[in-house]
This record gives sequence, C-alpha cells and structure tokens, in this order.
Amino acid sequence: MCLEAGRLFSGDENEKTLLRVGSALELIHTYSLIHDDLPALDNDNLRRGKPTSHVVFGEATAILAGDALLTLAFEVIAHAGVEASDGVGVRTLRVLDELARAIGTVKGMVGGQVVDLETTDSTGDSARLEYIHSAKTGALIRAAVRSGALLTSADKNDFDRATTYGEKIGLAFQIADDLLDVLGSQVEMGKTIGKDEQQHKATYPALHGIEASQRIASRLVEEACEALRPYGSRAEVLQGIAHYIVGRKK
Repeated sequence: MCLEAGRLFSGDENEKTLLRVGSALELIHTYSLIHDDLPALDNDNLRRGKPTSHVVFGEATAILAGDALLTLAFEVIAHAGVEASDGVGVRTLRVLDELARAIGTVKGMVGGQVVDLETTDSTGDSARLEYIHSAKTGALIRAAVRSGALLTSADKNDFDRATTYGEKIGLAFQIADDLLDVLGSQVEMGKTIGKDEQQHKATYPALHGIEASQRIASRLVEEACEALRPYGSRAEVLQGIAHYIVGRKK
C-alpha cells in the first residue's frame, strides 16, 4: 500500500525510498504480530500456519525480537532519509512522525490494544469498537498509505483522498478479520479460529451480527474506492487491494 500510494502520485520516482519505507512498515507489522500473540495479550500459539515466536523461542526472546524489529524499522527509514535527496530527506521526517503516531498511545496501535484488552462484548459499543479497530489495526494501514503519499509531491487534496482511503480500508480490514474468526478456516487462516468468542472480545459480528458486519465492510470499501476515483486507472491496484480485503479467506 505504501508503494502503490507513492506510485499513484509520482510514478516510479523515489522507488528506492518507497521500498525502504515499505520494508520498515512490514518490520513494524511483524513486531506487532509477535507481541500480539504473547501470553499476556492474545495468547495465541499459531500464526501463518506455524507456531508463534514465543512458543518456539520463549517469551523473553519473542519480546526482544519485537523490540528489535520496531527499532530497526526507524533505523531503516532514517537511513533512507539520509541517503535521499534533500526534498525526499525532509519528507522522511514526516514519515517518521506519521509512523510514531500510528504505533503510539492516542490513536495508534498501543492505544487500541489497551482499550481492546479492557473491553468485552458486554462493555463494547459502536464508538468504542470503531476506535479499537481504527487504532489497533487501521492506524498502521492508514499510515502505510499516507507514508507513500508523504514521500511524493502530492498536494493537500491528494493527501486527503489517500487518508480517506487508508482509514476506510483500515477499518474494513479489521471487520473482515472479525468475520473470518467466525466464518474462516484455521487451515486457510493459519491461526486459531474462534478465539474472539472464547475471550469475549468486542467484535463487529458480536455487536452487529454477521450480515450487518459484511454490509458495513462492503460500504467502507466502496467509500475507499470512491475517494480514489478521480485518478482513474492509475488507482486500480489500490482499489483492487480494497476489494481483496473484504473477499479474502485469510
């Protein structure tokens, strides 16, 4: 998503920097999965069809591995900024700020995770649930799209459209994840199914029902695609990603 947002607004310009920032985003993503699976959080023993990091290497090593990946992500982006031209170098500082906020405690992954741990299906409501999903999962997806745009000469209208797209698909992704925990296959998903219900998590299916949740996710995807409509065929890949999110099996 970072790569495609950058390509949307600048073609193949800054491709090397986009690749590095995209790689850093995946380092952050992987760190978040390792920590999310820890016994103190979701306590999951399966990820991508394999035993989770703390199961294989021990809890202490898994914590340190996540810490190392998060730190390395910022190192990669900083080096990309140092090696880039002046204009792009300044833009990487904005990317660092964007990612720090996306990972952080106010509207970022850590904040979403804290509220998620405190919330069960008996205490959840629509606003609280939307915050959890938009922060815990959506913030990194939004940041990926916005980071790609930040590394280009996109104007304010471009950036606002990219932000709308990222926010909509970020929330849609987590709703789809909620649905897959109910309807998915453990073989296809590569992780434990049905844990949300077992742990009494506040989810969209628990709060709205399956069919309503599917409609909400589909509506969000259409709104995301509509935000990119002014770019015509140049936005086809990003629009395709949006549709994949609600149709995925894992």
